[in-house]
Amino acid sequence: MGEAWGGRADGAREFARPGGGRVFAALDLGTNNCRLLIAIRRGEGFRVIDSYSRIVRLGEGLTRTGRLGEAAMQRAMEALGVCARKIRKQGATRLRAVATQACRAATNGAEFIEKVETNTGLRLTIISPREEARLSVAGCLNLLDPASEAALVLDVGGGSTELSWIDLKALGPEPGRSRPASWRAAVKAWLSVPIGVVSLAEHFPERLGGAAISFDAMVQRFRSEIGGFAGAEPFRAVFAAGRAHLVGTSGAITSLAALHLGLARYDRARVDGLWMTRGECEAVGAQLLRLTPNERAASPCIGRDRADLVLAGAAILHAVQELWPCGRVRVADRGLREGLLLSLIADERRRTARRRTRVPAGGLWRE
Repeated sequence: MGEAWGGRADGAREFARPGGGRVFAALDLGTNNCRLLIAIRRGEGFRVIDSYSRIVRLGEGLTRTGRLGEAAMQRAMEALGVCARKIRKQGATRLRAVATQACRAATNGAEFIEKVETNTGLRLTIISPREEARLSVAGCLNLLDPASEAALVLDVGGGSTELSWIDLKALGPEPGRSRPASWRAAVKAWLSVPIGVVSLAEHFPERLGGAAISFDAMVQRFRSEIGGFAGAEPFRAVFAAGRAHLVGTSGAITSLAALHLGLARYDRARVDGLWMTRGECEAVGAQLLRLTPNERAASPCIGRDRADLVLAGAAILHAVQELWPCGRVRVADRGLREGLLLSLIADERRRTARRRTRVPAGGLWRE
């Protein structure tokens, strides 16, 4: 049995670290991936000192059974055990660990969360789709182009997809330095649909007629989910005039970007922040359709674990570009975890500010 690590009402967890220090950890257990970032604070940002990512497919078969499968839970538990050991080794002083769509939707999701705490000591919080979208936007702020008037942040997950429409004029000349109150107010519309790359790939397997037929079916399925959303209609004119851009964050989209670049091995430094035109996105999608499943699995930037999922991710991106056409897409190898870290750092700043009081006589600050 693991030792439970204490908690706060906001979902952040406290740790004791010999010698003190400010080490933050963010853990995201998604439908497809288990991902961890450990960082130290640098001003209002952070520097990553350790990370971990493993494809666990926690949501495998969920759309069919409504439950998390035993094999999937075991894979996730093993990955979470690695995360727990890394967090302890680095002496993290603050942690926020969250679970998303698979645990939200599964009838045994809460039961699994309890088992995780028993076995690893990690207390995961199942967050809402709105919170997931908010954190993804926070993690991508530095990639927003202030020269545009609006942006659509597309966060493609394994079991759900979040879309957030942002008024960039409200963020000023440096979106990445925007305070929480500013950028939250700048998100004028958001939508979450319970469809991601895992659920879409399972619903439209290639054996039903080949990659092209499955791809078209996936595009139409996702279009039907988001086509009736009216909350972002005020942005239509801005997109039509070419004064908006898209930000795409997901493993599937970064894989598409790496394929577009022709990388012999994945290179985050070249992928994160990459600008692609809509034509380039369509061209790499067509390239993907020409590959067999085995060829996709052999690609160094896709791999066996993503061979089917990257096709679903391309279909989601294609559907969004059909409904919200814009000439530029920025690729983000960042998102929810980075948003979690930034929220922890902002919370730390607020807590420090509340502790400080002015000493009337000396004019000094004290803790």
